[in-house]
Amino acid sequence: MLTQEIWTKYADDLKRYINSKVKDVAIADDILQDTFIKIHTKLHTLKDLNKLKSWLFSIARFTLYDYFKANYNTVELHNLRLESDAEINEHTEADCLRGILKNLPKKYRDPLFLSDIKGLKQQVIASELQLPLSTVKSQIQRGRKLIAKGFIDCCGFVMNADGYLVGEIQDKADCKICE
Repeated sequence: MLTQEIWTKYADDLKRYINSKVKDVAIADDILQDTFIKIHTKLHTLKDLNKLKSWLFSIARFTLYDYFKANYNTVELHNLRLESDAEINEHTEADCLRGILKNLPKKYRDPLFLSDIKGLKQQVIASELQLPLSTVKSQIQRGRKLIAKGFIDCCGFVMNADGYLVGEIQDKADCKICE
């Protein structure tokens, strides 16, 4: 199969996939172009034409990873906004979480953000942060535990027998993190 045939048959699908991840048409076009350059140069390595579509999407996914790695090396959480339907004056879990995340050490905050918010796999995070996989795994777990501990310290939540946080949000004046 020729690159032109692949373009005709799959370019729209690949572009939709890339647009769903980037949300900027110009950048998505650039990533699509980079993807097809890789497809064109590596097409001879494809052994099974029945796996063509999954191979194409794998190339697009790794091209997206390259884009994010090149453009977003560090993660700044001060731009993260946690929206709530509650009134501005009402104290919510989001207020506590914002304070807990702000106080979370950067070495836990970055891998946790990339894993739980961005949805990246831990192996990708390890390469992106240039850390061993075992370090990333432990930092994510410790970060999660620190968030749970933050809710326990902040608003008096407790951990039930199943390992879930339970409790009621306290008034803002009684909260130790949000005050």
